Amino acid sequence: MKAITKKALGLLSAVSLVALTTTGALAQEKKTIAVSIPAATHGWTGGVVYHAEQAAKEIKAAFPNIDVVVKTSPSATAQVSALEDLAASRKLDALVILPFTSEELTGPVEQVKAAGTFIAVVDRGLTDPTIQDLYVAGDNIAVGANTAKWLADKLGNKGKIVVLRGIPTVIDDERIKGFTDVMSKTDIEILDIQYANWNQDEAFKLMQDYLAKYPHIDAVWANDDDMLLGVLEAMKQSGRKEIQYALGGNGMKDVIELVKAKNAITPISTPYPPSMIKSAIYMTAAQFTGQAPMRGNFKLDAPLITPENADQFYFPDSPF
Repeated sequence: MKAITKKALGLLSAVSLVALTTTGALAQEKKTIAVSIPAATHGWTGGVVYHAEQAAKEIKAAFPNIDVVVKTSPSATAQVSALEDLAASRKLDALVILPFTSEELTGPVEQVKAAGTFIAVVDRGLTDPTIQDLYVAGDNIAVGANTAKWLADKLGNKGKIVVLRGIPTVIDDERIKGFTDVMSKTDIEILDIQYANWNQDEAFKLMQDYLAKYPHIDAVWANDDDMLLGVLEAMKQSGRKEIQYALGGNGMKDVIELVKAKNAITPISTPYPPSMIKSAIYMTAAQFTGQAPMRGNFKLDAPLITPENADQFYFPDSPF
């Protein structure tokens, strides 16, 4: 299977090699890694759950003394409760967390950290990054900026567009900043920008509102491929013909298929693989092998996915 990028492949391969070939160096003391992630509320988080569960099985098979406990939560409040239960029921040597929202989870994760737990944060960063020992994410500013540069060029630096936001998180803020910073240097007007919570149904309803409110829209940036599917359905039902482009991001296989087919409305995307949770779990497990203690920030590239390179990003067997 091809990697998301050569850099990502190198990182994952190196970590996997350490994690899966150094069993002899593993201390006999039992170690517990808790993995706290959102439930599969949309396609991307469905991929996160899939890859987290795969990593837990693989690490358990390679390292009988490392117990990986995966807990999913349908909301930020539920995730806070799950963290409290995990910390109360066992000693946590490490926590790998993809926060449901940044602000609500920062305090609870800080409390876990205070007990001496290694903290790995994935994707949606905490509002206080000093809490984390390890951070794995895509380059969200580049996701927004690269999309905006392409769109501005295609629109000739003028026109009217609408934007959909995700969930209030650090990564959503970064994507929006990357996008709007580029657009601020053009004559393109952002008519509206509202949250649709990375949800296809909510994006469908929001796009219906946009279509009713604005008689002319040149393009849409949905910020995420789940939301893009809702946008495309709303556009289809409206019969509106003036919208030239509707773009998302994250590299959902359904959207990559549109790119591969040279779809006129959605001819590009950007990668943001849910498998990054697996990389973070592997790197966290490496803390306990005595071979490769890893700290710092690791960001995946965000090149444009085009018809020319789409095969590199297309995984038909993936859940996302």
